[in-house]
Amino acid sequence: MRCLITGVGGFLGGHLAESLASASWDVHGISRTAPPFLEAVGVSSHTCDIRDRDVVVRLLADVRPDVVYHLAAQSSPGLSWSEPAATFDVNVIGSVNLLEAVRAAQLDPVILSFGSSAEYGSSSEPIREDHPREGLTPYAVSKLAQDQLGVLYHRMYGTRIVRVRPFYIIGPRKTGDVTSDLARGVVAVERGERETVSAGNLEVVRDLLDVGDAVSAFRVIAEKGRPGEAYNVCSGQGYPLKALAAGLAQLAKKPIRISSDANRVRAFDEPVRIGDNTRLRSLGWAPRVRLEESLASVLDFWRLEPPRLSG
Repeated sequence: MRCLITGVGGFLGGHLAESLASASWDVHGISRTAPPFLEAVGVSSHTCDIRDRDVVVRLLADVRPDVVYHLAAQSSPGLSWSEPAATFDVNVIGSVNLLEAVRAAQLDPVILSFGSSAEYGSSSEPIREDHPREGLTPYAVSKLAQDQLGVLYHRMYGTRIVRVRPFYIIGPRKTGDVTSDLARGVVAVERGERETVSAGNLEVVRDLLDVGDAVSAFRVIAEKGRPGEAYNVCSGQGYPLKALAAGLAQLAKKPIRISSDANRVRAFDEPVRIGDNTRLRSLGWAPRVRLEESLASVLDFWRLEPPRLSG
């Protein structure tokens, strides 16, 4: 089986590529800067900017994949406020380029188009795929547009697009999320680089899922997902971030004090965001990695990073 992963240099793309390569898939990945470790596991990397339509068309015609995992994105909600045009350029125009390249090459792959839980409106209850959607950031609006493109191309051209909406995926190599930020802070205290760990609003509740479980979900969706359908990728369980912080502190090698910092609280953070994974479970998938295991793997990853230079 041959697949193409756009955004293979990202957190999810890298873990997915490793998993598929270990299962003897012929894995091709495109990114602007591919991590060196992917070549070591047998991934064929191609330098490509998803915004360059001509390059995308040539690449699809050459690779001719059976499955496309479309992960390339500007995925930071915060950055989307300062760079809204670039966010739409990558997430929307980049998606158009990919879908048109598939048509130009007369291919019929299964395409997993990755949206986000950010597409959904607010809810204190577990969110199903049919929950009303409301973009609260430019990033979320761009993902709504990408999602609707998948609907249109499936209806108009029969493109076998399956829409995927991940919630909060955690694991080694991820940066810029609360789990990695807290874990890096814990490691800094262990090394004596700081005395305490600061965080934003620890009262919010989030649906956390290990990257290994997420990758297994992506593979199940590619095999059994229904074209035109949307699937939440989530644990279905809400974790208060203060419990996440406490779990990391318990795994630390020395006593840790974690406190909230008002300067780290984001205006667009919702109190509760939990997904309903009933539709995904109907395909035979279930999460297997406990939160404690995920936190331990994240801590171990950051413990291997070189200490910061003092001064």
